[in-house]
Amino acid sequence: MAGHSKFKNIMHRKGAQDKKRSGMFSKLSREITVAAKMGLPDPDMNPRLRAAVNAAKAQSMPKDNIQRSIDKASKGDAENYEEIRYEAFGPGGVSLIVETLTDNRNRTVTNVRTAISKNGGNLGAPGSVSHAFDRMGLINYAAKVGDAEKVFEAALEAGAEDVTSSEDGHEIWTAQGDLHEVAKALEPVLGEAEGAKLAWKPQTMVAVDEGDAATLFKLLDALDDDDDVQTVWGNYEIADDVMEKLG
Repeated sequence: MAGHSKFKNIMHRKGAQDKKRSGMFSKLSREITVAAKMGLPDPDMNPRLRAAVNAAKAQSMPKDNIQRSIDKASKGDAENYEEIRYEAFGPGGVSLIVETLTDNRNRTVTNVRTAISKNGGNLGAPGSVSHAFDRMGLINYAAKVGDAEKVFEAALEAGAEDVTSSEDGHEIWTAQGDLHEVAKALEPVLGEAEGAKLAWKPQTMVAVDEGDAATLFKLLDALDDDDDVQTVWGNYEIADDVMEKLG
């Protein structure tokens, strides 16, 4: 399990949770609703729903909000959301994959295209970017669950494929079909994960300089402000000194 260069999606950018908590709760509720509608409304019997509920708990989403989203789905009162993926090229030659849940695809594609084009990027055709990423499972744990060696050993025993640990936490990567099995095996050792979902892992990273990084963050913020956008994955790599300058 060799370590990989770190990358982050907009949901994990420093400070984003605090500044946009209400918007985050909306996105989490939408994922819970979709997961509950696709399977049983019981987290113990529905791996995707369990992962969505755990992610909501990790962000301190009130239990009543979580249960309300599940109840709406089970009673058929929830909106019908469609999962749509967009692929794009951003500033500095980076590649981006934008995952959305929407009840109006025309609105969503217009908003996504506008956010990207106004911030140094352009929307690509399906497949133009995703070929440079691997579809894998990603399990996130907070740094407090243990040191890198403890997490590495637990992940190895559970059947994971790769682990990246830092002061921000632990990223445990699995084969696409092994996500929920590995997540379940980790719980007795590390507890409930902060998140467990299918992810896009870049095969190579692109170093971004200060100028392009500033524009890239504006693009990511614009996407993050869109309620339909759930997650953005990218192959960008930004040096620590550049991150410090940009705040």
